[in-house]
Amino acid sequence: MSEICSTCGLPKDLCVCDVLEKEAENTIKVYTKKAKFNKVVTVIEGIPSEDIDDIAKELKRKLACGGTVKDDSLIELQGNHKSKMKGVIVGMGYKESNIDVA
Repeated sequence: MSEICSTCGLPKDLCVCDVLEKEAENTIKVYTKKAKFNKVVTVIEGIPSEDIDDIAKELKRKLACGGTVKDDSLIELQGNHKSKMKGVIVGMGYKESNIDVA
């Protein structure tokens, strides 16, 4: 018999906790700012801190850019990626209505 998830009560192989967490009412804010030497940086706030490293890695791979995680609360990507960001984040399983691109 397989193990049971303590959160959702389903067997571990059928666990839906990660899907439910992504559909929670977290508002993800995407905006740009100027960094050193007038370089543009895209900032993403509102990603859960336990997933932030994996999501940052995936965003850097999909957008072919560099970036970093600051204070376990926001992701900074090199360059202006606001126009592509909503589609990429929706492709990762987050709801489109929870993403605010400013």
